[in-house]
Amino acid sequence: MGFELPELGYAYDALEPHIDARTMEIHHSKHHAGYTSKLNAAIEGTDLEGKSIEDILTNLDMSNGAVRNNGGGFYNHSLFWSVMNPNDGGYLSGDLKDAIEEAFGSKDGFLDAFSKAAATQFGSGWAWLCVQKGGKVEICSTANQDNPLMPGIGCGGTPILGIDVWEHAYYLNYQNRRPDYIKAFFSVINWNEVERRYAEAK
Repeated sequence: MGFELPELGYAYDALEPHIDARTMEIHHSKHHAGYTSKLNAAIEGTDLEGKSIEDILTNLDMSNGAVRNNGGGFYNHSLFWSVMNPNDGGYLSGDLKDAIEEAFGSKDGFLDAFSKAAATQFGSGWAWLCVQKGGKVEICSTANQDNPLMPGIGCGGTPILGIDVWEHAYYLNYQNRRPDYIKAFFSVINWNEVERRYAEAK
């Protein structure tokens, strides 16, 4: 059984006005679906078939462009949908709040650093909040569909929050105003899910 396109868990228009329905529909049903089908094609009949996406990416042969690009695209978008929530996303609290304040001084310090990483990623890519073993958190950005699970990429560790800064993620509504899109993303973060991922990763 190959990888399957995950359900969003909410309607395409649920994140409006922050992220518009048409962008969500194209992003999920076209872009993410494309990465999913191409990943399945790339691993079919190989020793990667049947492995988890995390196992594939952490042990990746970085010269395998098809798996690197489409495996990254599959994983990154799967995380992206889950760390957004249109309704009750909770709020930053508990051990994650403590870790963020230790690393960045405050929640606002974290948001500033995360915004900068996302805004200054040249061209297409992602910004990440990652957890190292022991619970320390770091921010980094990666190009294209790379992510910190891959050998030698970004800050390492386990991504628990990510924002897609490819133009397809925001251009219909925000055009070249990437900072406005980044600010809007903060309004729909699912902190309950981010905290769950933090507890699991540390």
